[in-house]
Amino acid sequence: MSKAVSLDELWESTPPSEQVFQPDQVVGLPDAVQGYLNHAIAPGTKLASAVRLRMHGEIKLRGWLPFTAEQVICWRRGFIWRAAVRMKGLPIWGSDRLVDGVGAMRWKLLGLFPVVTASGDDTTRSAVGRMLGELFWLPSVLCEPDVSWTASDAVHAHASLTRFGESTELILTVDNQGRLESANLRRWGNPEGAEFHYANFGGFIEEEGTFGGYTIPTRLLGGWHFGSERFESEGAFFRATIDQAIYR
Repeated sequence: MSKAVSLDELWESTPPSEQVFQPDQVVGLPDAVQGYLNHAIAPGTKLASAVRLRMHGEIKLRGWLPFTAEQVICWRRGFIWRAAVRMKGLPIWGSDRLVDGVGAMRWKLLGLFPVVTASGDDTTRSAVGRMLGELFWLPSVLCEPDVSWTASDAVHAHASLTRFGESTELILTVDNQGRLESANLRRWGNPEGAEFHYANFGGFIEEEGTFGGYTIPTRLLGGWHFGSERFESEGAFFRATIDQAIYR
């Protein structure tokens, strides 16, 4: 078995970008799309293909548990979310990942005793959905020519895109200044713990911040069953605050 790619290796494998964003690149797109991209990316900002995030927050595993994490999202290769979660004072270390089209989850209590181990086609498909749903942290990717944009009205921008064989429509809700209010998509998963299927997945954006020319969500609440009464009661499982974002 080959050695797993580390978070640092994934980050270092991304070449620095040279192309820059200019507002005329989005001329002709629906107003909601132009508003979002012009708000999210400052003119002259290099169009990054990867972002490295530091974050903290809470994740719901029966109850809400605190975590600290670092994440790399690399459009060409995937993502790694490496975290430490504390349960009754004891650390659970591990990662969720999608690297070169293969998804996996590995979590161990005290770094020794397996708590969650998952791999296979369903895990991979779900991981691709997660990456596509988190592209608001790497909005430069949404300027790629193979992303198809439409808008259902003045505040809902729809991005149709495909990665690692999984296609989706990412729906972004923005205000009249282009600020992101929510994001959602249909993601492959098993939120009820039974068979895998497509279910609504998304989150509300509570705060934003600017890092290196990118204005991104810095506080959010996300989970399954987005857009229904089940979201807050049983679907939401991820509260996160972004502390740092670096682009390349």
